[in-house]
Amino acid sequence: MITYLGKKVRRLREHANMTQAELAQAIGLSERSKGFISEIESGKKIPKAELVLRLAERFGVSTDYLLRDELGADLDDLA
Repeated sequence: MITYLGKKVRRLREHANMTQAELAQAIGLSERSKGFISEIESGKKIPKAELVLRLAERFGVSTDYLLRDELGADLDDLA
């Protein structure tokens, strides 16, 4: 199960000093999609594979890092 994906996305976004709206735009979503980013971060939604790939590329991490809970579960080993 993907438990930490949302927490990782939030931590990476905050580390990059980005708002949810800025992240949405950076990965090719509309600024109004910040609600979708919020739902990902809160664990309510799991993004499709294409969006996970965009998130990984934006933050310079692997998709494995985002999807596998055992990698970086403590959220302290950001790339």
